[in-house]
Amino acid sequence: MTVANRDILMKDISKETDFPLSFEEWEQKASEVMHAGGYGYASTGAGRNETAKRNEEAFSKWAIVPRMLNDVSNVDMSVNLFGRRYKTPFLLSPIGMQTLAHEEGELATAKAAEAMGVPFIVSTVSAYSLEEIAEAAPNGCNWFQLYFSTVNPELSYSMVERAEKAGYEAIVITVDTTMAGWRETDMRNQFSPLSLGYGKGNYVSDPVFMKSLENHDLESIVAGILENIQHPSLTWKDVAEVKKRTKLPVLIKGILHQDDAKTALSYGVDGIIVSNHGGRQLDGVIASIDALPGIVEAVDGKIPVLLDSGVRRGIDAVKALALGADAVLIGRPFLYGLAVHGQQGVEKVLERFVQETEVSLALSGIADLSQRVTVTTR
Repeated sequence: MTVANRDILMKDISKETDFPLSFEEWEQKASEVMHAGGYGYASTGAGRNETAKRNEEAFSKWAIVPRMLNDVSNVDMSVNLFGRRYKTPFLLSPIGMQTLAHEEGELATAKAAEAMGVPFIVSTVSAYSLEEIAEAAPNGCNWFQLYFSTVNPELSYSMVERAEKAGYEAIVITVDTTMAGWRETDMRNQFSPLSLGYGKGNYVSDPVFMKSLENHDLESIVAGILENIQHPSLTWKDVAEVKKRTKLPVLIKGILHQDDAKTALSYGVDGIIVSNHGGRQLDGVIASIDALPGIVEAVDGKIPVLLDSGVRRGIDAVKALALGADAVLIGRPFLYGLAVHGQQGVEKVLERFVQETEVSLALSGIADLSQRVTVTTR
């Protein structure tokens, strides 16, 4: 985008009074339109929210040291992941049960991601099936996030196979959900969306899962989902088996320790997503952005490293890229956009991220992502 186009863009933004600019404004509007239980589920973390707060606050301790007199009249934010070139370094995080935010849920999100040219990581516990989501955005790029079932591994392999057949381009295994985190807000609200059937889309459409049930009523389906969703016995051997059963790249989401990153390499994992699940699992852990440099060092360029959790603004993305992330995941911001304005809301959230990131890179003296922004601790 040229400087002249940026000036026009700023004028256009000023006219869009119906669309919030900041994450905080999106969140406020989302809180007004979402059901109290659904908003509480989406907006809070585990325990006393220490990790959730730390995820956001940790970005502030990293400061950019800009370079001057570089030609930044055209900024190229494109990145290459697994042989495919994307216009921007953003992906949409796997968030389940998106009908909690909007009736079209993942279908609207997939359409928005397609329109913006951004990969959408579809959750195992989506409200719609992975096939329905792929059909809603036939020209989009979807990845599939897997909650591996150690109770019934064949169910997991079935979902991986379905994702590959439906045109998904990567498998993301979440490894930090061996059991549900201590989420006091949900306890107070007595709200469990999984128990209410919000996340059944991929289960009721799976032949292996349905065959495992004696009855196909909602109560039996929910009980089956809850039995399969927790995986405390998940190990690296299960990851290796998934690798054997798909031609797609396999990424691990939830890595924070350098030794785990090195182990992932030894098992042939194709990518790592540094994440603490948005602070929703274990409270009191390291912020994802603080864990990122160590993981990047451990991986040493052998596989892509992506950053998830706490990204709220374009400048956050710039700092993550400066610290070695190959791409950045956006989570709660797009969900709030979905809640407030459906597909268009998700698109607007993404537009704001792209715009702010581009401006921030230019002001840092960076014209493309082959150059590295300099950062230091304050």
